[in-house]
Amino acid sequence: MSIWIGDPSVETVNSKGVDTLNENLGIELTEFTENSLKGRMPVDERTKQPAGVLHGGASVAFAETLASWASIFAVDRSTFHCVGMEINANHVRPVSSGWVYGEATPLALGRKAHVWEIKIVNDEGKLVCVSRCTMAVLEMPSQY
Repeated sequence: MSIWIGDPSVETVNSKGVDTLNENLGIELTEFTENSLKGRMPVDERTKQPAGVLHGGASVAFAETLASWASIFAVDRSTFHCVGMEINANHVRPVSSGWVYGEATPLALGRKAHVWEIKIVNDEGKLVCVSRCTMAVLEMPSQY
C-alpha cells in the first residue's frame, strides 16, 4: 500500500523548484516509489567545496529537499503543511564528479511529525551520506 496521498508527480515538484535552491543546486526528483521518494544532484561547481569534493551542506540540502517533498505528499495538503524541524547527516565518502542519488524512506509517519531516513549514494551505488530528517506536520493548508 502506497504512503502517498493524492497523485504526486515528479514533474509537478520539479516545476515548483524553478528559481529556488533546488534549481540552483541542480536537484531533481526522479521517482515516487510505493514508499520512498528518489532524486539526484550533480557534483559540479555548484555543489563542491573548495577542496574539490561534494560539500556536506549540499548533501544536507539535498536530503532535506527529499524529506520535505516526501512529507508534503504523505499528508492531505488541503489540511496540513510540513516543515523541517531537525536534520542530521553522516558524510562517509567523498565524491568529486558525476551525480549523487538520494532516496527518502519514512521511519515514522505520525500525526504531528514525520521522521525520514535519506541515503545518498554515488554513481557506483556506494554510500556517500546518510541523514535523518524530522518534519513537523502543521494543521494549516499546504503552501505547495
